[in-house]
Amino acid sequence: MTTLQAAETTDRQPRVVWEAFPSWALFTWLYLVSALAALRAAVFHRFGVSGWEAWGVGAGLLLICAAVLRRWAHYELSRDRITVRNGYTGREMQAVALTEVEAVDVQQGPVAAFFRIGTVAIHVCGQDRLVSLRGVRDPEEVSMQIQSLVRKHGRAT
Repeated sequence: MTTLQAAETTDRQPRVVWEAFPSWALFTWLYLVSALAALRAAVFHRFGVSGWEAWGVGAGLLLICAAVLRRWAHYELSRDRITVRNGYTGREMQAVALTEVEAVDVQQGPVAAFFRIGTVAIHVCGQDRLVSLRGVRDPEEVSMQIQSLVRKHGRAT
């Protein structure tokens, strides 16, 4: 879910311009493996082969894994920083001030391009550090938004 917000600015929390969890499409491989396990369970059940229940449970567990992994990271872009938080605890995992951003790249393979997702890689000035926003829907748009905010802070990307 990508959300553009016009939230009020408070003293503690800067205004969030964009926030999102990784896209469901990032976990396509888990859906495929789950579908194969479910198909195997159905075939085993149809022909009376024992063990079909385990394959069915396995297929369900893979779908649960996809849901858990998707909410693991929550991305936030505010007027002055980019933050990656744990989606369950809210704990900050990575953060970079927009004044420290050196470059913003979009990495996207053919499958990701098909699903309109990608990774937005943020390079930090003077450090060998990279903040990655994986599985972002419309990564080019998010990259342009970050670059626009970085320019407002006086740094060129």
